[in-house]
Amino acid sequence: MRFLVAACGLSIALLAPASAQTARPSVKLVPHRAVYDLSLLRAGGSNGVDHATGRIAMEFGGDACEGYTLKYRQVTILNSSESGSNTLDIQTATYEAGDGRSMHFKSSSFRQGMIKDGEVDGDAKLTPQGNLNVDLKQPKRKAFGAPGETVFPTEHLKRLIEAGRRGDTTLSVKVYDGSNRGDKVYETLGLIGRKIEAGAASASLEDVAQGEKLASVARWPITISYFEEGKADRTPVYTISFQLHENGVSRDLKLDYGDFALKGELKSLDLQASSSCSH
Repeated sequence: MRFLVAACGLSIALLAPASAQTARPSVKLVPHRAVYDLSLLRAGGSNGVDHATGRIAMEFGGDACEGYTLKYRQVTILNSSESGSNTLDIQTATYEAGDGRSMHFKSSSFRQGMIKDGEVDGDAKLTPQGNLNVDLKQPKRKAFGAPGETVFPTEHLKRLIEAGRRGDTTLSVKVYDGSNRGDKVYETLGLIGRKIEAGAASASLEDVAQGEKLASVARWPITISYFEEGKADRTPVYTISFQLHENGVSRDLKLDYGDFALKGELKSLDLQASSSCSH
């Protein structure tokens, strides 16, 4: 999700080859639809946001054999005593290859119902060394590359789960997700909390999460800070916190944009049948 999704959203954690005796099951992400209600968690800053509401709707599908798809929409209504009401609408759709080596992305953003930055449409691939090559079709045709190992969002999510399984407390990696105008690579720092075992502290889960049996899936508290690549100023562009379940479902969202922060509460969850893909 850049989050989820968004993110919505971790230097690279190099994974040592596992022996046959210590090999763990590969990460399997469950296809699902989720809806989160947004509210204002923290006000303040120069933009004068006094109140906020909104919703995130996302649909995640696919598997490591066929590749992963994500449809994501975030509508946020920001109210300010100084500037009135402002409605932001972000819509994205991505396809990421199962091996994490390529991605197609398409997104649009609207402000007050009017297109904000135009449509973003492009393809990204990784070289065998992990370097990034991007071919943008919109908002204007452009090709560019970025050195150093980079990952795409679904691969990033998998690495977070793998790091949590190992008991790691941090994961640092460069991420490209095609967001904004499709021309930025983010350096990310992920902080991974202590694993919450399956069945533990289930009372803290929303009713819908308990109904979908998320209480029986282990999870980790995660905080990811996103930084513009190469900037001397190490203030994050934004920070996302959430509870990440071992099947890839996220809940208890906190989206911190610096001047203000939003809370996302899981309101609807529909888990789909997993495929038989064994990769």
